[in-house]
Amino acid sequence: MKITVNNKEVETSAGNLHQFSQELELPETGIAVAVNNRMVPRTEWEHCALNGNDEIIIIKAVCGG
Repeated sequence: MKITVNNKEVETSAGNLHQFSQELELPETGIAVAVNNRMVPRTEWEHCALNGNDEIIIIKAVCGG
């Protein structure tokens, strides 16, 4: 299915956000994820089903100032 990740179209077979994070090899800490403009806590990733045309935003924490 096709979804949008940070404004780029991506093809995935992941059924939920947890599987998708593993596909992308996302780090265990330092990121926040929103699906269709709703922040999803990491504890809910396994229960957050993905559907075609979903819009995902991945934000990575950055150190510095």
